[in-house]
Amino acid sequence: MTQGSIDKHPLAERFYRLTPEEVADAVEVGGRRCTGRFTPLNSYENRVYQLELDDDSLVVGKFYRPGRWTREAIGEEHAFLSELGAAGFPVAEPLALASDTTIGEVVGISYAIFPKVVGRAPQELDDAQVKELGRLLARLHEVGARRSPRARSVLSPATYGRGELDHLLAEGHLPDEVRAVYAASVEALLGRIEPLFVGVPTHRIHADCHLGNLLWGRQGPTFVDFDDMTVGPAVQDVWMLVPSADEEGNRQRRLLVKEYAEHRAFDPAWLRLVEPLRALRFIRYSTWIARRRNDPSFRRTFPEFGTVQYWQREVQDLREQIARIDASM
Repeated sequence: MTQGSIDKHPLAERFYRLTPEEVADAVEVGGRRCTGRFTPLNSYENRVYQLELDDDSLVVGKFYRPGRWTREAIGEEHAFLSELGAAGFPVAEPLALASDTTIGEVVGISYAIFPKVVGRAPQELDDAQVKELGRLLARLHEVGARRSPRARSVLSPATYGRGELDHLLAEGHLPDEVRAVYAASVEALLGRIEPLFVGVPTHRIHADCHLGNLLWGRQGPTFVDFDDMTVGPAVQDVWMLVPSADEEGNRQRRLLVKEYAEHRAFDPAWLRLVEPLRALRFIRYSTWIARRRNDPSFRRTFPEFGTVQYWQREVQDLREQIARIDASM
């Protein structure tokens, strides 16, 4: 994965100005023909569009942000999806393109085409759904543990914590007024949580497994958007499906893990990583915005990013997470 400022990539401006004609040309491979009906879908990271084909079917074109993933890394995402699909797991597998590959290129930008998944992202989960997701997550991780990718990052305090802090400091994203206190807060957090990750097994996981990446239809849930697939602990996907930090969230996580453990080993002690992983996501999220700051859509969506007030809130959030972690030790 590229670690620099992604919005400085030579193709960044071209990516921002991707046209409907270029999108349609990319999708019309292998005999496909678009009707002209074209809907941009909500996605900050990539450019994603729903297109109608002349056989009345719908497909989704996903155009990857240049500089984030190499072609090999995208291939590993697609390979994981194919393995999951072959195992009967509910995912949307990428469609083959004309050159017998699932990765295409238009104006230098990599893209893929997926079948349209019918369903809605749930706002919250009842206990029956939590149990079903526990069973499914065990299956996802069972497949995930079969192979190790070469071009994907590892979720750890070093990568999602210290590596991200180094980038923020090196690129000057932190104002002088908060630079030292933010860095000290991250270091204080890392000093507490690094020992907790020792000995916890890692393997391929979804890594961004929140409810927005879950479409629930008549046949049940389908997991989508494996763009952030990485190597990490199983509990990352657990807490993102059931993120609440209150007692109800703790209860549902225990319920999910109990069901998971009926199908695949899960040490309940790994739940101690929930709050550390939540804190690492805070850091990761800020760096994610920083690396895309010149994208016009990011400027509109995150107008306060980079201000002293923004970073003061981040410091407060990290301190609250440190207090939660201390209280649980």
